[in-house]
Amino acid sequence: MKLFSITLNRWMALIALSCIGMLAFGLYLQHVVGLNPCPMCIVQRYALIGVMLIALIGSRLRKPGAVAVFGVLLALKAGFGAFVAARQSWLQWYPPEIVTCGRDFYGMVENFPINRAIPMIFKGSGDCTKVDWTFLGGSIANWSFLAFVGFALMGLLIAVQAWRSR
Repeated sequence: MKLFSITLNRWMALIALSCIGMLAFGLYLQHVVGLNPCPMCIVQRYALIGVMLIALIGSRLRKPGAVAVFGVLLALKAGFGAFVAARQSWLQWYPPEIVTCGRDFYGMVENFPINRAIPMIFKGSGDCTKVDWTFLGGSIANWSFLAFVGFALMGLLIAVQAWRSR
């Protein structure tokens, strides 16, 4: 089971490693640079964790049928992440009149009791329409979309190749 002379299991491991790198970079931007993630960013992180876990499990499988199933699961989870990233990109390009993406940390603590404020903190606090960081003209959401689309395509290629080698 090979795709471009690399085994399908290694492709899955490379996808998982890429996800780990993206998560680490997101945490760096949050904790070192000081960018607050918005609720859509948090959802994309969860999708990235899902892709990573599916890829890690898929990298350990030996039966082609099981690898094909995990390739499809990976493509579906990455498709969900791509959808959220595309929606955030759309909001950044065409911001709505009223921003309803999330509250800031201090507003939550001041306006809500602590038992309601703590869960809100983990939902993100940044503005989904705000572009805080760019690389080569693309925002974090734009790059996230491209990565998720790449993961989805790789998941489908892995699934097709594994299915053919059965």
